[in-house]
Amino acid sequence: MTWTAAQTTAVLAPVIAILGAALVALLTYGLNRRTARRERRARAFGEALSVVEEYAEMPYRIRRRPGTEDGRHELTEEVSRIYSRLAFHQALLDIEAPAVAAAYRRLTNEAKAEVGEQMKAAWQKPLRTTDAEMNLEEHYDRTRVDRARDRCVATMRAALDQGRFAAAP
Repeated sequence: MTWTAAQTTAVLAPVIAILGAALVALLTYGLNRRTARRERRARAFGEALSVVEEYAEMPYRIRRRPGTEDGRHELTEEVSRIYSRLAFHQALLDIEAPAVAAAYRRLTNEAKAEVGEQMKAAWQKPLRTTDAEMNLEEHYDRTRVDRARDRCVATMRAALDQGRFAAAP
């Protein structure tokens, strides 16, 4: 008995179909994992930045503080929680994206230097007791924090763009 072309086709067609389906499944799986990783990293980057923003808002919260011991305690506890979250995000970025971690470290150092002094000054200001006084005329300078945040965001964008396909012309 001789092997015919029809028999060869009958054997090869399903094999090729199975291999093609496996290749498509593998490519889809890889692309989905890449997309999920990028989304996870983008979320982690955004959450890390939001903690810095919360820290930068603390001078305003201190200025609007209630004049009670509980109010002071609540604010100092909030600052402690923010420091813990800054450390958590720093460690996560050290593991996940070392280049981003370095930029985030510079950002948090700038925030601590600039905002830390502002918080210290805010504690020295008199209490605000009326609704009208809650509108602060004084705005705290955020030049250093904003500049460091912009550099950090640029580093985060570059990290997110690594491994992506080049845009079509």
